[in-house]
Amino acid sequence: MATIDDVARAAGVSTSTVSYVLSGKRPISAPTRQRVERSIRDLGYRPHAGARALASSRTQVLALMAPLRADVNVNVIMQFVTGVVTSARAFEHDVLLLTQDDTTGLERVADGSMVDALIMMDVEADDPRVPVLVGLRQPTVLIGLPQDPAGLSCVDLDFEAAGRVAVRHLAELGHRHVALIGSPRAVLERHTSYADRMLRGFTLEAAALGLTSTVQSCESSHNGAVEAVDAVLARMPAVTGVVVHNEVALPAVVATLRERGRSVPDDVSVVAICPQDVAIGQPTPLTSVDIPAHTIGRVAVEMAMARVEGEQPAETRLLAPVLTARATSAPAPAGQGQLSP
Repeated sequence: MATIDDVARAAGVSTSTVSYVLSGKRPISAPTRQRVERSIRDLGYRPHAGARALASSRTQVLALMAPLRADVNVNVIMQFVTGVVTSARAFEHDVLLLTQDDTTGLERVADGSMVDALIMMDVEADDPRVPVLVGLRQPTVLIGLPQDPAGLSCVDLDFEAAGRVAVRHLAELGHRHVALIGSPRAVLERHTSYADRMLRGFTLEAAALGLTSTVQSCESSHNGAVEAVDAVLARMPAVTGVVVHNEVALPAVVATLRERGRSVPDDVSVVAICPQDVAIGQPTPLTSVDIPAHTIGRVAVEMAMARVEGEQPAETRLLAPVLTARATSAPAPAGQGQLSP
């Protein structure tokens, strides 16, 4: 197997010149570069990945921290992961997946110079990992929005606006009693950023429009959905509009409403906050606000690589929500009254 010394001898240059041709760290004259490149081809030389990383100060690897907690929807998480991995390949980078929720893994890969940048998901409003990330040499992008990003780049769906858009859609259809069936209790108790922002948007918009509203946490299971629906109906028998922000429980929420004698959408309109494929994959396609997981993952990688190249200061990008009306939302039943213009 040819070595860098073999290439240097064949091209009549020093090994450092070969290294500069490979890394591009110093300008090399065109004739010399051509001799080196010809020798590399003739000898079939393949630079060692570790040596190439040392020469360029790059590892061609991104770290993605996606904690696989018991209360997260793995299917949705994997949509974000797919978006990150696909985009990383376009930048000739691989992805190292970290599934723990502590800082040990972050510090290990950063201190060992194993990655060029880090992307972190499942961000909390007051996330204890943020101070650790701020102190790392490598740039970090958060998929989520903490209360204080502390100079880190962030990207996510604007979940507060998503909550507002969902409520506004129901209000424009004449619904006056609305409910949010949301994330599991554990997600809300640790103040996961997306859940907090969704709750805030729903609550503030309902109040601004003069609607009667209620909020119910929901465990990500069939039984959790049944319990959540029963709790909402007991607390607000007149409910005619339901926003669901829980992809796992979503099918059972719709089924339970029907089992309780509430026809969808004749008696109760349902708006889901979920990826588009989840909404249209139900037996009855759901009116939904799309969570564009692949797009968010792609943008996170683009932001990370811009930081690696020194081309972009820290920034926050919140993607505007898009609501698509389908078969599960309709005008409120007679007697609800219409929203004043």
